[in-house]
Amino acid sequence: MTISTTKDNQALTVILEGRLDTNTAPLLEGELRTSVNGITDLTIDMENINYISSAGLRVLLSAQKVMKKQGSMRLVKVRPEVMEVLEVTGFSEILTIE
Repeated sequence: MTISTTKDNQALTVILEGRLDTNTAPLLEGELRTSVNGITDLTIDMENINYISSAGLRVLLSAQKVMKKQGSMRLVKVRPEVMEVLEVTGFSEILTIE
């Protein structure tokens, strides 16, 4: 998985590409841990994520908890195969998805 970020004042966009699974979730977790300080608006672009595992879901939930305290988080451009996982697991009710 590749991770790229763009920051504009207190807004951060994280663009993901590949698989968000057991092997790559720690990469995203580390990136978010160091990048969200002082951020009030976090956008995670999921357009190029074609698979998400429970490890990836855990990272998204952790990020949501952090951002709830300091601002907001949303997922954008979620592909149908990933959206299905979010819906089946109930994460679509917890996370803001646009």
